[in-house]
Amino acid sequence: MSTAADRLWQALDQRLPAWDQADYLNSAVDHGRALGLLAGGGWPGWDGLLDLSPKIPPLASLVNGTVMAISGQAPDQASWALALWHGLLLLVVACWGRQLQGRSFGLLAAALLAVAPALASLRVDYTLDLPVSAASVLALWLLGRWQAPRGGGWCQALAAALAVTAAILVKQSALLVLVPPCLWAAGRGLAQRGRRLQVLAALELVLALVLPWLHHNWITTLGGTERAVVESGAAEGDPTGLGLASLLWYPRLWGSQLGPLSVAVGLGGLALAAWRCHHRLPSLLRQPVRALPPGWPWLLGCGLSGWLFTSLSPNKDPRYIAPVLPLLVLSLAWGWRELGIWLQPRLGRPASAGLLGLGLLGATGFTAQQQAQAIQRSAGSPAAEVMASLRQRLGQRPGTVMLVANSADLNEHTLTSFGRLEGASVLARRLGQRPKDHEPVLAQSQWLLLATGDQGTRRAAARQLSRRVRSDGRFQLVQRWPWSQGRQVELWQRRPQAGAAQTFDAPFIALSRGLERGVVGLPPLFAAIGPQHQLDPHFLYQGRVDQWARRSLSQRPDDRDALWSLALLEVLRNRPTSAAQWFSRLERAEPSNPWPGAYRSVVLLADWRACAAGRGLETPTAQPSAAAIRQALGDLSRGLCGQPQALGQLRQSLPAAIAAVKSQIR
Repeated sequence: MSTAADRLWQALDQRLPAWDQADYLNSAVDHGRALGLLAGGGWPGWDGLLDLSPKIPPLASLVNGTVMAISGQAPDQASWALALWHGLLLLVVACWGRQLQGRSFGLLAAALLAVAPALASLRVDYTLDLPVSAASVLALWLLGRWQAPRGGGWCQALAAALAVTAAILVKQSALLVLVPPCLWAAGRGLAQRGRRLQVLAALELVLALVLPWLHHNWITTLGGTERAVVESGAAEGDPTGLGLASLLWYPRLWGSQLGPLSVAVGLGGLALAAWRCHHRLPSLLRQPVRALPPGWPWLLGCGLSGWLFTSLSPNKDPRYIAPVLPLLVLSLAWGWRELGIWLQPRLGRPASAGLLGLGLLGATGFTAQQQAQAIQRSAGSPAAEVMASLRQRLGQRPGTVMLVANSADLNEHTLTSFGRLEGASVLARRLGQRPKDHEPVLAQSQWLLLATGDQGTRRAAARQLSRRVRSDGRFQLVQRWPWSQGRQVELWQRRPQAGAAQTFDAPFIALSRGLERGVVGLPPLFAAIGPQHQLDPHFLYQGRVDQWARRSLSQRPDDRDALWSLALLEVLRNRPTSAAQWFSRLERAEPSNPWPGAYRSVVLLADWRACAAGRGLETPTAQPSAAAIRQALGDLSRGLCGQPQALGQLRQSLPAAIAAVKSQIR
């Protein structure tokens, strides 16, 4: 019934996927294509598959991409994956409720979950909050079954470990609700002789399944988490720590998230239960675990720890508490049950059941009203029509359109999601918010998408770029579409007579050769690579440079331009082993240059090969800055390789290396 309501809502609502939603859609398409299930892709190899999830684990995208192969790739078709995750969540809550109080209680909890407004909104919002909620609640339920006095079976331990792994591989934020219960269960298990081996085996299973992704993407994961959590929270002014404002940030939302009627009835029933058992209050306060029915201490403990740890996160959003909401629903269902028990002797069983049914119907009506008010009758922008036109013009050729405007219904992620329908590969990117990016955009772009009027950005440089494109004779207007508020969206193309767009091949070769001068060559490289990967998101320049470099080496094995280019390409492709091999070859070709060895050490450290990273760094060098950096890298490598005295030396060498880096890049 809830899925039918969701499909009706999606049929009526015409909004386009916004930034986050379209980003997750694109990730699902990437993984579906990598598995060979969607047109336009193929198996890229294991490393290529891991490349597709640099910041967020891949499991949800793998599942969602598989669903797309059956349901279709358009946003409404792809949202069938959300119905699958919601079905899993309903099943887990119903089974958990049945374990606590019986079958009817499980059905009641599932019904309350289905009509909770916050979860109803997530069922039609293509984000990872519903998948991570389903996977996390499954993990907590299975973990609770294993740690219970009657649990402790090997199958239970392995099932819980697989569920914990799945939750982490959906989104790493699952750790906020999983870490405290996992530590509690593991601690209790290690204290029991019969369960110690199960705890160790479960830990090994989790690490074996999570580490391949984490090892491949740990740098981008840490950087992405820092930006998404710390920087975003600070920018939005969210409260941090365990202060009162932080602790109350989520509870103040629960009335609207779970439904005021559901919360009122649930709390009323719990209050009645407490009043009936007031004579047991002293024992409840002294021994709360023993005083509560079996299974309830675990549920309440998981809910409490999940709320506390989620409140600790610097970045707060109403949907981030979603994994805790099913636990609250189970607790409220207990209150509904207690109210029914209190009403039965006074009204009779049919009347009391009918009254609770009316309450559930009222809760359903409230959620339906909330969802109906959120329906948008128009798409908001012509993003779908724009990308359909580009797909028709380009066919199966890869293409990139540069976007200046930026709004929830017209942004690079939304446009890309429509540009990849039907096996096409038309990507949208946004560049030009800084004046220094204007020349590369004008020199290298083939297609540009401009807008008249308010473009959704406050940056004057972006508006200036629009004016420059319109006045630049190298571009021509080919099509326009009406937007909103009297605005128009315009598609511009490079004129054939303007000549081919410039390529990045020669500048890349020069920038890679600049690395032989040390860290002084890094700032210009980073300044150029970021914009270039927006202008060429297909990374076509990498294939051309790779072919050129290998041809050059076949003729001149010591070609420095080719060697430095291949080493840098492997770094950018996140292939540390191959990069280390090219840097080793450069060490042999340039024995007096201290920097190839330093770069080799860095990529090996990034590959968690600390022992290999420290070899060869003892060779003295006459360059003071290089010597300081190599010394710090050597100390770090030896320390991580099991030589604790090197970590003590790192306390002196690391500040000197940092100072050397700063002096080089000023």
